[in-house]
Amino acid sequence: APRSDHRHTLTHCQMADESQFQRMAQLGICANLFTNHIYYWGDQHLALTMGPDRAMRMNACGTAKRLGVPFTIHSDAPVTPLSPLFTAWCAVNRLTASGRVLGANECIDVQDALRAVTLGAAFTLHLDHLVGSIEPGKYADFAVLDEDPTGVSAETLKDVSVWGTVMGGTVYPRAHNKT
Repeated sequence: APRSDHRHTLTHCQMADESQFQRMAQLGICANLFTNHIYYWGDQHLALTMGPDRAMRMNACGTAKRLGVPFTIHSDAPVTPLSPLFTAWCAVNRLTASGRVLGANECIDVQDALRAVTLGAAFTLHLDHLVGSIEPGKYADFAVLDEDPTGVSAETLKDVSVWGTVMGGTVYPRAHNKT
């Protein structure tokens, strides 16, 4: 018999509309949204391939959150560079490469974006009991940042530097850091 606790996930899920997100919520389906796509190809989709209505709802984190759809966000590396804070920045600001905001109503706040790129990802992979947040009983593996990402402006979230990492309780500073 199939497991009762599947976490089926629609990956990319770029063009889902509100009715499709409602259906995902009803069925308990997760969404994995390619937020970097907004920055790298948003202008082209707006002007050439999708038109304004669909481009404005592309990678609709705001709708997923409002409707209670569990979601994560990703860079689709190596398609775009692997940089979780940039991926979160894309979900928060929804800026294209030209500086246009695509669908301001789909922006989410920094806390929600950080959750999506950490615990949201762990949840969709059925690993939230081990990783995705810093809690007793979970692996103590995490990034150490130079600044509090919730204390910087939304516009500069992508510029927060990684000081190092902690893996299994061992601290690994980046090579350029003084220890």
